Amino acid sequence: MFPIGDDNSDRRITPVVNYVLIALNIIVFVFFQGMGSTNAFTMAFVTVPEEILTGHDVITQETSVTDPTTGQMYSVPGLGATPISVYVTLLTSMFMHAGFAHIAGNMLYLWIFGDNIENRIGHGRYILFYLICGVAASLAQVAVVVLGGGDTQLPSLGASGAIAGVLGAYLILFPRRRVHVIFMYFLQDMPALIVIGLWFVYQLVLGLGMFGGAGGGVAYGAHIGGFIAGFVLIRLFAIGKPATPVAVR
Repeated sequence: MFPIGDDNSDRRITPVVNYVLIALNIIVFVFFQGMGSTNAFTMAFVTVPEEILTGHDVITQETSVTDPTTGQMYSVPGLGATPISVYVTLLTSMFMHAGFAHIAGNMLYLWIFGDNIENRIGHGRYILFYLICGVAASLAQVAVVVLGGGDTQLPSLGASGAIAGVLGAYLILFPRRRVHVIFMYFLQDMPALIVIGLWFVYQLVLGLGMFGGAGGGVAYGAHIGGFIAGFVLIRLFAIGKPATPVAVR
């Protein structure tokens, strides 16, 4: 199931914050990360569980790893020196991505679902909500790694935790909103309750199955933590912001 859009017929404001967030992610990826090739920058500003737990910067050397399946050897970049407080990486890591597919998927979800949340709660509340969900997601991933006995030097990055918070909020505010998806090679409209609900179940199943870290290179702990944060916090952020009726079918 691949979402490509949703119903924006009730939009009252231009979602400038959502546009800026998307632009910032793209700018960081292209100009600061060199479209994923600048490891020095990336490995200095990722979130590292050990750094968050101790408050101290961790610097490691590049290592060579052999894939047990293919026998191919590849290099794993070491953690670089962080020129700011390591706790700020809880924010900086939200604006970096590991590759084209990573940022494309995240920005698509943010483009589809973020504008509706901003339209409902306003520009100022939306940016605060987004950042809080992102930090909560990073902390959730740290907790999953520690509690599961994972590698505390394994870094995480990406906007998906914050975007998961947006999805949690969307599920609360717009459960019946029609989302345009490609399903079984056909374009269909489905209620957000189904689209986002199935997304969360998928994250939960894989997250529990790979408890203890970013299994398969995916930080499921961050996805689950961000989603729960958005799901719980959105009613607080929506106080005093009345809903705008939208036609459903």
